[in-house]
Amino acid sequence: MSTTILSTIGTSLLTNQINRTNSEEKTWYPQLRDSANLKDTELPDDSEVRQIISILRERAIQKLQDSNIQAIRRASAELNGIYGFYHDDLAGESRPGDFHWLIATDTYQGITTAQIVKDFLLSQGLLVDSYAPDNLSTVSTQTFSDGIDNLIGWLEETIKPLRDNPQSKICFNLVGGFKSLQGYLNTIGMFYADEIIYIFEGERSELITIPRLPITVDYEGLSCYKQELALMAAGATISMEALQGIPESMIYPAGEPDVTLSLWGQLVWNQCKVKLLSLELLELPYLAYRDSFKADYKAITSAIERFRVQEDLVNVSKLLIDSQGDTSVLNSRFHYTRYQGTPKNKKIDHFRVNLSKRISCEKQDDKLLLRYYGTHNHVEGKEEIRH
Repeated sequence: MSTTILSTIGTSLLTNQINRTNSEEKTWYPQLRDSANLKDTELPDDSEVRQIISILRERAIQKLQDSNIQAIRRASAELNGIYGFYHDDLAGESRPGDFHWLIATDTYQGITTAQIVKDFLLSQGLLVDSYAPDNLSTVSTQTFSDGIDNLIGWLEETIKPLRDNPQSKICFNLVGGFKSLQGYLNTIGMFYADEIIYIFEGERSELITIPRLPITVDYEGLSCYKQELALMAAGATISMEALQGIPESMIYPAGEPDVTLSLWGQLVWNQCKVKLLSLELLELPYLAYRDSFKADYKAITSAIERFRVQEDLVNVSKLLIDSQGDTSVLNSRFHYTRYQGTPKNKKIDHFRVNLSKRISCEKQDDKLLLRYYGTHNHVEGKEEIRH
């Protein structure tokens, strides 16, 4: 069985290289702390902070190259966790299919530290890559929330398929990283990790392994809110009046008249969305369905395909909500265009839901009436398109 290890990356590898007894370096840590959320583009080329990071980067690289295992573990919290996982034997304990993801903040310091750790692990013969979710920093509550949303989206696309594979194991290494991110990754790990590892502070401290908690989603209890949940997952806000009875932990912000999904709500929705969106068609704002479209949807035998169609329809509805029904907002994302060659001067439009399937539609009052779904040939045949 191969293991994918996600390690949160902090900046201790850099700050540990500061010589605290050197009077000239006493201000380095406060300067790094105060600039921790700055991106590469926000640091002038000649800034003192950039020069400090450059010096500490070279010291860190040298430390990792020249030191023994215990010194390396003391220098880097992230590597401390990885060495602990492999019992201090990276070459002997790791398996050929093992892969390491280094999760960094979207900051100059975070990405710099992740690159040092990545290069070191590559030099040890491990498979490794790094990922810094857009906006993942603590510069503001909204920015941090956006960054966490991007991280969850990446986990859904990259890690969840591995988690569903019985021959693969997912481990969250939370020994390093910022405390604010660790708190969220603890919760996220309940859904995406088989285990979470820590190490107590102190010399030769042992690895602490927390197994995945068994979490059961109440599908039946959430099914009556599936339209609202799907729209909130697409970015819409929903009136609390339409959500009476839904667990308060799933919505944000608490006490407001209009809300969206909380982190917990997003995580729960990700577990049940395929099941709930692969059933009957949702009644969505600005959309209506002809019987012919309902028949095409009913004919889909794959639950995954049904889910993907409905998820796209939810995103179409969200865009139309924002534009108050103006279909031009669908052009770039869904390639929304007018069919040429329709009989009897019909004004039939269509948009793509993936590279091979499309939906024909027509504007009817304030609704977008969906007509047919399927392949290019199926839809154009039904619409009697002539080229």
